[in-house]
Amino acid sequence: MSAPDEPSIRVVLADDHTLFRDGLAQLIQTDPAFQIVGQAADGDRTVQIVTALRPDILVLDVEMPGPGARAVVTGLRRTCPEVSVIVLTMHQNSRIVQELLDCGAAAYLVKNIARDQLIAALHAVYQSPRNVLLSVSRETLGGGGDPREGTPRRLSTREMEVLRLTAEAFSNSQIATRLGISEATVKRHLTNIYAKLGAVSRVDSVRKAMAAKLIHPMIDGGGGGRPRD
Repeated sequence: MSAPDEPSIRVVLADDHTLFRDGLAQLIQTDPAFQIVGQAADGDRTVQIVTALRPDILVLDVEMPGPGARAVVTGLRRTCPEVSVIVLTMHQNSRIVQELLDCGAAAYLVKNIARDQLIAALHAVYQSPRNVLLSVSRETLGGGGDPREGTPRRLSTREMEVLRLTAEAFSNSQIATRLGISEATVKRHLTNIYAKLGAVSRVDSVRKAMAAKLIHPMIDGGGGGRPRD
């Protein structure tokens, strides 16, 4: 059994820019939970390394030599379905986002996100691999309100209910019980909320909802405490 302070989340990095890849490895490993177990600079090598090492997470660039990101994600979903793929790229093309999510990517992040956001996304994908995380502009998502006003996409009544209970630190199972829906439905609503608010976690979604004045800070504590990541 591993010692408590040993890295428990194994990560492979795939990007054809060596300097960026090395910097990313150093950045991720500032969190002791993560261990970089392999690196690749092209699509073929990425598939070989992931297939051999079976990491928990693959961080994948969109543009590399060899098979494109779509082919890599599709192939790995068939051969290594337990590996969560995080796409980390400069591209904010809505078609590419949708294609890669449809292929099975667990997250689509842009390279201008902050270190804390990236680390939070890695943890979120590891802890909740069936959820989808997005960090792209509202314009990329399409139909995302008026970008001049900075307004988020409209949340449905049910999504607002889920968001408020999330802000009160209720778990997914508690939210499901309160609203009389399944836990899977709660997770789906949260995924939609993240997409509409451009959030990468529960805490991030609550912060952004407060900033947009969709919800207000709790005064009496509600469900108690801060929202769970």
